Amino acid sequence: MSVSGSAAAPHRELGLTDAEYDGIVARLGRDPNPLELAVFSLMWSEHCAYKHSKKLLRELPVEGPHLLMGPGENAGVVDVGDGLAVAFKVESHNHPSAVEPFQGAATGVGGILRDIFAVGARPIAVLDSLRFGDLDSPRSRFLFDWAVKGIGHYGNSIGVPTVGGEVFFEPAYEQNCLVNAMCVGIAPRERLIRSAAAGAGNLLVLLGARTGRDGIGGASVLASAELSAEDASKRPSVQIGDPFEESKLVECCLELLEAETLASLQDLGAAGLSSSSAEMASKGEVGLDIDVSRVPLREADMEPFEIMISESQERMLCVVEPERLAELTGVCERWDVRASEIGTVTGTRSLRVFDGDELVGDMPVEALVDDCPLYDLEPVEPSEPVYPDPPRRLADDATPGDVLLALLGAPSVASKRWAYEQYDPIVGSRTARRPASADAAVLMLANDGGSGALAVSIDGNGRRVACDPYTGSVEAVLECARNLACVGAEPLGLTNCLNFGNPEKPHIAWQLTRSVEGLRDACLALGVPVVGGNVSLYNEGGEGPIFPTPVVGMVGKLPDPAKVPRTGFAVEGHAIALVGPFAPALEGSELEKLRGCLSGSLPAVDLEEQARALASLREAVRSGDLPTVHDLSEGGLLVAVAECCIEGGLGARLEMPSVEEHALFGEGPGGVVIAGALAAVSKVPGAQVIGSVGGDALEIGRVLSVAVAELRSAYEGAIPNAFTHAVRAGE
Repeated sequence: MSVSGSAAAPHRELGLTDAEYDGIVARLGRDPNPLELAVFSLMWSEHCAYKHSKKLLRELPVEGPHLLMGPGENAGVVDVGDGLAVAFKVESHNHPSAVEPFQGAATGVGGILRDIFAVGARPIAVLDSLRFGDLDSPRSRFLFDWAVKGIGHYGNSIGVPTVGGEVFFEPAYEQNCLVNAMCVGIAPRERLIRSAAAGAGNLLVLLGARTGRDGIGGASVLASAELSAEDASKRPSVQIGDPFEESKLVECCLELLEAETLASLQDLGAAGLSSSSAEMASKGEVGLDIDVSRVPLREADMEPFEIMISESQERMLCVVEPERLAELTGVCERWDVRASEIGTVTGTRSLRVFDGDELVGDMPVEALVDDCPLYDLEPVEPSEPVYPDPPRRLADDATPGDVLLALLGAPSVASKRWAYEQYDPIVGSRTARRPASADAAVLMLANDGGSGALAVSIDGNGRRVACDPYTGSVEAVLECARNLACVGAEPLGLTNCLNFGNPEKPHIAWQLTRSVEGLRDACLALGVPVVGGNVSLYNEGGEGPIFPTPVVGMVGKLPDPAKVPRTGFAVEGHAIALVGPFAPALEGSELEKLRGCLSGSLPAVDLEEQARALASLREAVRSGDLPTVHDLSEGGLLVAVAECCIEGGLGARLEMPSVEEHALFGEGPGGVVIAGALAAVSKVPGAQVIGSVGGDALEIGRVLSVAVAELRSAYEGAIPNAFTHAVRAGE
């Protein structure tokens, strides 16, 4: 009997609609009991089921010559030669971080690490993509400060380097920050494992930490609803991480996989045992029986439904043949990792939950996972601006020098040294370039028996996507690929995290639809498959939605890390040139933001031309003849040149064909600054020489002259000064 007519119906409190509840009743042939309802509410949540985005995501290209594992596994995997495979994925922990930033960000790192070693790869690098409100907001400073501390705490403690990332500050993220974490791992191809459960009679074993109430109703619920002013009350729902426990778990699982002890492996993330067990059963087309009385608990009085939905961290679920259980137990004892046999694989195609001898839940796997309702979006392009103009921060009579210093001091453009110096970027001895010294992180493969190196980057620009969801998303893919090309790397695969507002609102549905179309077209043009990713929706509060923010992570390979150029100018007298199909415009630019504007469109992009330019740049970099290569992004050409000056400690004398504002500070895809010997620079196709390296200032004739020391002060001081001024003001 349906209870959908009741105003106080429990399913509504759990985020299920009346129609969804009636669908559950139809699939079960009866009303669900409280445990079953709790499990269905999580498995049918937006976070677990992608019910508003799954149809749309089918448009993305998922095939490629290097692909080993694609969407549907814990992480995507590509072949990098020499018998090695690289796993990578990006995930969001936005809502938990907005509630409790330290643990939200820390457990975001812990969760993405588990996705990587769940496929058999050793995590070797973390990158993060962060968004907060304006830095003059006390709330945004608090969230930024503690999220960075959380990332550093987990990554540094577990011994995985944080090698790159990005941070933006915009009013649209004031109530709902974004914390996206990306992890890269490496494995011998033969050690890879999938998560599908198999073999009726095989044993289900829970590895790792005890289960507690932390995380109940956490990521899966918080990420499936808009945040409100009462979100401080949700702090207990945010998971609590223990990187030292996870460190043992990593080594234990990798040793078990090396010995081929396990039949399958799955991490416990959002929705805990419910999602991990149901997804394993679905992929293997089997059933699972779980006895929650065998689950090790931190709190003895937990109810069966709490055990099933707890999101406690540092846990993995594996399937092992009965005759190999003793072998598994021995390895776990050696690593001091708890191993508990909690169930069996069956042929029932049902997830059955027992509390000792009592059956407390019986749910068809197909109903939980494969038959979740999927919704068609109803996109409508908005007829009026969705977002207010930003506050004006630049005077009308600002000179070009004033504009340059204002841009370098804008927190979204300024150096993020304050953040990344809290991370360890070199632990593991693979990092060939420290953060900010190259446009992509470079990780050597020699330690793993491979040749060459990996390049990794993560990019996105929500403001530009807010201006034009299609073109802004195209630009995000191109930016990521360009960062790889700047170190000589060919992209092998792409992962993404799609951060948007409420998809049930027509204008948000339009943003999401156009953004995915842009990602699709850019990936097709570059021949890069999407290997997996994450969707985070309902990122909005009382002040409205976040900027639509597709974040793109990309992994590539390069032949010789010794030839990777740096972003800083290297030698007095080197020629400086601009290469690439760069057509600067002020629409959507940082300068436009400083002037209190937000445009409604961006210039169109020629994807074929961009793809050719990336291939040409990649070959030029691989020659080893270019000591300096740096792409143009936020702030345009003059900001990019200033960053080269700051990083290298040398000035530059420019002779620009145009000193119009759009030429100096306009933005758009395709542009790259290179520097080197004139003969080497001139050989690069399309190179336009615009000056030379030298002196102690950045100069453009009579237009502009700013000392490198002054550039560095604005650039390096912006973020630390924001915190210092707040302390002085007593905030």
